[in-house]
Parts: sequence; structure tokens; C-alpha cells
Amino acid sequence: MVPGNESELGKPPQPWRRRMHEVIFESETPAGRLFDKVIVTAILVSVAVVIVDSVSALSRDNRPVLDALEWFFTILFTVEYIARLVSVQRQLKYALSFFGIVDLLSILPTYLAFFLPETQALIDVRILRLLRIFRIFKLTDYVVEYQMLGAALAASRRKIMVFLSAVLMVVLVLGTLLYVVEGPEHGFRDIPTSVYWAITTITTVGFGDITPKTDVGRFIASVIMLMGWGTLAVPTGIVTAEMTALRYTQPLLLLQACPGCGATGHAADARYCRACGVPLEREDGVNAQAPPGPPR
Repeated sequence: MVPGNESELGKPPQPWRRRMHEVIFESETPAGRLFDKVIVTAILVSVAVVIVDSVSALSRDNRPVLDALEWFFTILFTVEYIARLVSVQRQLKYALSFFGIVDLLSILPTYLAFFLPETQALIDVRILRLLRIFRIFKLTDYVVEYQMLGAALAASRRKIMVFLSAVLMVVLVLGTLLYVVEGPEHGFRDIPTSVYWAITTITTVGFGDITPKTDVGRFIASVIMLMGWGTLAVPTGIVTAEMTALRYTQPLLLLQACPGCGATGHAADARYCRACGVPLEREDGVNAQAPPGPPR
């Protein structure tokens, strides 16, 4: 299952469980938006607690407060995890999904450290809670932008791969050239090390652990540095061009969830759900949040 696609989990038949499903999984409703924003805020604060806990001076002076906050967030996320299981029809499918596993791993270390003190080292796995921030992409306010960015990256992948292949050949050639010019006596002891230097130079990182000493080597390094400016700009230009093109070519999407299965992303003129065929609850065929078409 694709991360974030909860339409495959199914809505339970019981009314109260269906209401829970609408609040927890359907971000286009007011209650759903509020729920997601509260959870995202809790995730950020809990990650901040984990970060503070890793600083020995702060951890030592604020141990009772940090422990209390850790248990508060663990219990909160445990209740949320159980609620998510209850509010879907295919519970095992959710438990084995990307978000289901991340949700479980975000609460499991605290319980393991409490019942099995020898597993205390696993407590740092709590930082995986940060992965749950990707749930913010389900918020209605960001769905169109997220879909457009994902489509632009997908459309650009072949161009970017060709570009990266060209860059790889350039650093391989220039790294080998520096190995010949500088040699092991100047730190370029083998071709892989020289290629590593070329990569750090062309990406303008420049760790400085290896530097050319000869005039010819410095000239080649200067050329690589100048090439690095253009190298960094090319992928950005490719993705930007694709986003501009998609803005005027991608179909408008209806974000209203299907009342039957909860699926979203229907075509703007759709009258029935693309997943289950249930009639969509809608007033017109235009999504106000979708990007406008080209001017006429």
C-alpha cells in the first residue's frame, strides 16, 4: 500500500467506527483537519523532548519533567494507534502499512525500556516519530501542492538520472586526472579517494581533508569549482520546468472523500467513486483548490 493511501483500508460498518474513520483518516473535514493538526503538533513536541533528553546536562537537570512528558506522549500515541486500528475495516492491512509500522515503532521503545530495562538502548528509536510528520501531506490545504510536487519529481526522474550520470562521468574523469597529477604524496593515494575529492569539490562542499598542491592540480580544482555552480542549478531547473508544465496540463482533482470507501483524488468531473462506484457527494465538478488552467 502506498504510504498515506488509507482508502484501501475500508470503512467499518458500525456508525461510531465510521465517524472515527472520518475524523482520523479524512483530513478534508473540519474535525479531521483539527485532529491532524493536533497530532502533528504532538509529534513535533515529542520529538523536541527526545532531542532534549539526548543532551546530558538538560536531561540530568529535568529528568522528572522529561519522563512525565515522555509517558504523556507515549500514552497519547498509544490511544491514537488503537483508535486507528478500530476505525478501519482491514486492521491487519493498516498494521502492516508504512504508517502503521511507524506508528507502532514510535510507542514501542518506551514500553520495552520500562518492562525490559536491558533494552534501554532502543529508546532512541523514538526519533522515528519524526517520520509521522509526513501525515501533514494529508491535510487538505497541502494535497494539491503535494500531488503537483510528486508528479513533477516523477516526470523529471529520467532527466535527473541522465544528468547525474553525466556528473558521475565528469567526477570520475577529473578525479582520475587529479590522481595522475597529484599522486599519493599529496594525499591522492588512489582513484576512489581522488573521485571522493572531486565529488566534494563539484558539490561545493569542500571538506578540505585533501587539497591539491601543484599548480596544475589547483587549476583543475578551480575548473571543478566553477562547474559546481552550474551543477547545483540544473536539477532545480528541471523540476521547476516540470512543475510549470504540470500546472497547466494536470487534470483538476476532487478532494472530497468518497462516502463509501474514503478514496480521494477523483477527476473534477467524476460523478462516481473510482474505487467502489458509490455516487460522490458533491455540488459541482470544479475543485476550488486545484491549480487554474492556462489563460485564454
